[in-house]
Amino acid sequence: MGAFDFGEQVDPRLFERYGEMPGSINVQRCVRLGWQMFREHTAEFTGFTLVLFVVWLLSAGFDGGSSLLFSAVAASFHAGYAIAAFRLSSGQRLQFSDFFRGFNYFLPLFLASMASSLIVGLGLILLLLPGLYLAVCYLFTTFFIIDYRMNFWQAMETSRALISRNWFSFFGFACVLVALNLLGALAFGIGLLVSVPVTSCAAAIAYKEIVGLSSADW
Repeated sequence: MGAFDFGEQVDPRLFERYGEMPGSINVQRCVRLGWQMFREHTAEFTGFTLVLFVVWLLSAGFDGGSSLLFSAVAASFHAGYAIAAFRLSSGQRLQFSDFFRGFNYFLPLFLASMASSLIVGLGLILLLLPGLYLAVCYLFTTFFIIDYRMNFWQAMETSRALISRNWFSFFGFACVLVALNLLGALAFGIGLLVSVPVTSCAAAIAYKEIVGLSSADW
């Protein structure tokens, strides 16, 4: 898939089985496996997270502090964690260059990030609950784009359809991930070097265990 391809329209019948899936998350297991991945590949995950922080700092200075440049590439960087988690959980070797494969899906990831931010933002402004509901529902959007090469809108809608079946379970999971990153931030920000990759991997593991993996080449 080219970086500027819009993505594919996947046959929706592939996801009819979601109606028979439990959709719940074993939060403890996902976080534990995310921690295990980080612990076994500390240098790679820490190095990539440092790159991410440096890009954020440089982009903030470049565009006058608004970090618009970082917003454009953040989704592709975040996808790097998912690709690493998919590869490791599938028994594949991890190379540092794998973290940057998220840029192979740049356009659909960028469009999904912009569209979901706009929709969730409007939901939060107009009425808090719809925005919160949708923020959780879009949790798997990135993973569907990477795993199925989906276009951004179908990925958002497929994620919403799946997660809305057991929304409160996913909401609890999202709260745990946010809490871990808040703890990382409180540790003078240094803790984010651990919490960001661990929580990102935990989310990817949750996707793999609930949805499964369609591809073996991300």
